[in-house]
Amino acid sequence: MRKLLAALLPLAFCAFAFAQQPLNNDSVVKMVKGGLDDGTIVTMIQNSPGRYDLSTDALVALRKDGISDKVIGAMAAKNAAPPPPSAADAMYANLDVGVYWHDKGVWSLMPTEIVNWKTGGVLKSFATDGIVKGDVNGHLHGAESPTKVTTPLEFLIRTPGGVEATDYQLVHLHQKKDAREFRTKTGGVFHASGGDTRDAVTFQQTRVAKGTYKVTLPDNLPPGEYAFLAPGLSNSTASGSAGRAYTFHLLE
Repeated sequence: MRKLLAALLPLAFCAFAFAQQPLNNDSVVKMVKGGLDDGTIVTMIQNSPGRYDLSTDALVALRKDGISDKVIGAMAAKNAAPPPPSAADAMYANLDVGVYWHDKGVWSLMPTEIVNWKTGGVLKSFATDGIVKGDVNGHLHGAESPTKVTTPLEFLIRTPGGVEATDYQLVHLHQKKDAREFRTKTGGVFHASGGDTRDAVTFQQTRVAKGTYKVTLPDNLPPGEYAFLAPGLSNSTASGSAGRAYTFHLLE
């Protein structure tokens, strides 16, 4: 019976340690004084959340409490390890960079379309003050986006490192017989006055995980054609250059 109890004691301590998360210096001292061997303690440190004080004074105190170099080394390694991903980070970890919409209960990646950049007066019919020097016009083939969405609008933007959702631009596309167009200023900065602001659509972002943002669009957004422009896409200044945009058609 004594041998059985001796064998079960470390297991009981392991269960206790798991229940008292995260581990710290006091947890390690309790395990040592409870009779657990170094191997069991190191395993607990490696497999349990924990943060340890390894300042000079703390190290001296640990040695006085009988903590071995092996255990202290495991504590130091745990401090140096990156924290585990949060549940939200894990949820979106497999998503590629891009724009998604909530489609039938799942996040679906929007297909992209080619945007051709032009300079000049292509969009003069959409504003009374014409095209100002430095303006760039985006042109997409086809009268409608293949992606049809309805309200409520739920979008998700998965960004590369160092980029936020607001680094993307959302523009309203003007429909023609066989094309869609929009206007922006060279460098992707929309005009602050005049008819040029009509193609820019403001939106709000909420960070839900690392590099992942939920996008909220205005409730009164009218039906029609829209496009998310990825960072860098609208920075082109050369006439005839091309890029890609995430487009959608908002149904009535």
